[in-house]
Amino acid sequence: MWPWIVDDRVVGALDPPRAMALARFPDVFAVGAREVRFAPHLTDATARTAAAASVARALADEGGLSAWRDERYAVGSDPGSTPLFLLERAAARYFGIRTFAAHVNGTTLRNGATAMWIARRSPHKAIDPGLLDNLVGGGIAAGATVAETVAKEAWEEAGLPTALARTARFVGTVEIRRAQPDGLQLETIFVHDLELPTDAVPVNQDGEVAEFRVVSPDEVARLAANESGPDVITADASLVIADWLMRHGFVPRGTVAWNALDQLRGGAA
Repeated sequence: MWPWIVDDRVVGALDPPRAMALARFPDVFAVGAREVRFAPHLTDATARTAAAASVARALADEGGLSAWRDERYAVGSDPGSTPLFLLERAAARYFGIRTFAAHVNGTTLRNGATAMWIARRSPHKAIDPGLLDNLVGGGIAAGATVAETVAKEAWEEAGLPTALARTARFVGTVEIRRAQPDGLQLETIFVHDLELPTDAVPVNQDGEVAEFRVVSPDEVARLAANESGPDVITADASLVIADWLMRHGFVPRGTVAWNALDQLRGGAA
């Protein structure tokens, strides 16, 4: 992978073919010595944002990106802090930038036992269409905080009111790094646990979720390990669920299942 360097910081990583393809845009990128940089005249966030947007649009028009989202990610900063520049979400994997997301393990009680709500992504989603997912999950856009993203996604994806979403408890992060057909997915996921009332039923608001279901810890463990027949869960949600199962003691240490989930949790990071 070739590093993308901005202000002497590595902010992304591109495979050689994608890196060399950027040489077609000499007004925006300086490509050489197995690295990518902005052209020397692009010295501030505003200019870099505009220049990167023009290249992203050109790549999208050529079919080189996932579906255009018209949403920007902050590059070179944590959520809520000042970024080096902004980049269209559809180009995040092409350029291998670090992205941030917030996911929520939504649990409830069924017949006195803990169960988990999971969602099936719409077949029309740009990424992982039709796969199973956490109850709530979404990328953190430029200018948004983790808490704001949880509340926004909780309403849009599951119809959960803000007051309930605010009770979601942040429990840590998991990291994912994996090569994808559209580039490198390098993401930090802010993980939350949320207990739903027994009479709460998620209702999708934005068309991005096809269905919801409630499953037992045993079943969700099989789903997280992708061992449950035709149902496949996203890699992101698998990590988040594996973390939940292990933190809450549903998978005993030393068992085959524990070892499989621990490998899953560590192997994708």
